[in-house]
Amino acid sequence: MSKPLISIVSPFKNTAEFLPECLESICNQTYKHWELLIVDDHSSDNSFDLVKSYANNDPRIKLFRNEGSGIIDALQTAFSKSSGEYITRMDSDDIMATEKLSCMLNDLLTNGKKHVALGLVKYFSDAGISEGYAKYETWLNKLTKKGTNYSEIYKECVIASPCWMVHRDDFIACDAFNPNRYPEDYDLTFRFYKYNLKCIPTNHLLHFWRDYSTRTSRTHEHYALNHFLELKIHYFLELNYDASRPLTIWGAGNKGKTAAKLLKKANIPFYWICDNPKKIGKEIYGMELSNFDQLKSLENPQSIITVANSKEQKRIKNYFENLGMQSMIDYFFFC
Repeated sequence: MSKPLISIVSPFKNTAEFLPECLESICNQTYKHWELLIVDDHSSDNSFDLVKSYANNDPRIKLFRNEGSGIIDALQTAFSKSSGEYITRMDSDDIMATEKLSCMLNDLLTNGKKHVALGLVKYFSDAGISEGYAKYETWLNKLTKKGTNYSEIYKECVIASPCWMVHRDDFIACDAFNPNRYPEDYDLTFRFYKYNLKCIPTNHLLHFWRDYSTRTSRTHEHYALNHFLELKIHYFLELNYDASRPLTIWGAGNKGKTAAKLLKKANIPFYWICDNPKKIGKEIYGMELSNFDQLKSLENPQSIITVANSKEQKRIKNYFENLGMQSMIDYFFFC
């Protein structure tokens, strides 16, 4: 019985410092039947020549230049050149655990189509990992161990961009890399959610995620807060919003204000509530903020929560549970 081909798509730009470790980790995979479609997004260092030297020695490595500009165009180029039955992504500055491809493929072969295989991730950095990234790693891995990633999808991206695998048919059904929306990894995760691809739980650490000061997610405008909220509101209105129910925003900080602007722009009516005595009764964008207890006077409301403080979030969650409301149906944490 022939082994299925795995297509690994990977964009790169000026990552010559990290590419050898990345490529060696792919070449050293215990599962050998793969192809790497690796696309140079107009590098100005010696990244292209470095990858070319690997490609000259291993026909499974297929090097291309980006037909457009940017990560999305590079990913589109890579996928258009692929022929594997299974699709996964790899970032050129990261490292695969040696059994990564094997573990994810086995999970998909066991569970079949309409599933997405995942792995636990670990950040590493020469400068040390910040508290924020450490918390994100812990939170993400906790969800992945249970396969409950979508349960908190409106908080942050719940699938690591370089640590998933799906069947080609499912990937095409989810519209592959076609949408031109950033952050592209978060958008893809929402589409996995939209098309009901089930997350397969795992306890295997499969990906080592490098952090450094010039990493794209730290520096590029496409990964700024406003893009995250635009994406969240876009998919909330498409997938979870019930126009027959009153909608509230809980919180009037920067995220609450941005969410309010986006809803007003989309002509979506909403009530604005908070638990900050200094803001209750004040007007923002022509809307008066009400006490959160106004929820009790609304008939079957939905709520977007933009309060970031973890202790406050627990208190708010308890409040909704005491009202008999359910997460991801009646209320949605957006941070």
